Amino acid sequence: MPVSTPPWTRSTSSCWSSLPLWKGRGNFRHMADLSSLLQLGQQMQWRLSEIQSQLAQQTVTCSAGGGIVQATADGRGQIRAIKIAPQAASGDIEMLEDLVLAAVAEAQKRAAELYQAEVRKLASGLPFPFQLPL
Repeated sequence: MPVSTPPWTRSTSSCWSSLPLWKGRGNFRHMADLSSLLQLGQQMQWRLSEIQSQLAQQTVTCSAGGGIVQATADGRGQIRAIKIAPQAASGDIEMLEDLVLAAVAEAQKRAAELYQAEVRKLASGLPFPFQLPL
């Protein structure tokens, strides 16, 4: 079996000529595609950071136990407020803990759904199949 040489030991000319970009010497039309792809990536990164700052301003509020406990989260999933009805303070502490946990989990779930919906809107404008981090 012949031993192949590692790519980094080959001459530069043979290494680069195997890439589609360099085939047909002088054909740089793929460079424009690469440039526009990089520009698209920068635009998407900027728009994604803009969406994240907008989501930080939006809030979702969820309740548990028929409104006894309410949790409010921002669009990034950070819990901003928890409200507990006064009648719950004199009741069963374990039940209250469960209600707080349920309200927080639901608020974070809805915040994640809000984020995913915004990212899907952003991704729908892409010119090719592309996955953004959700």
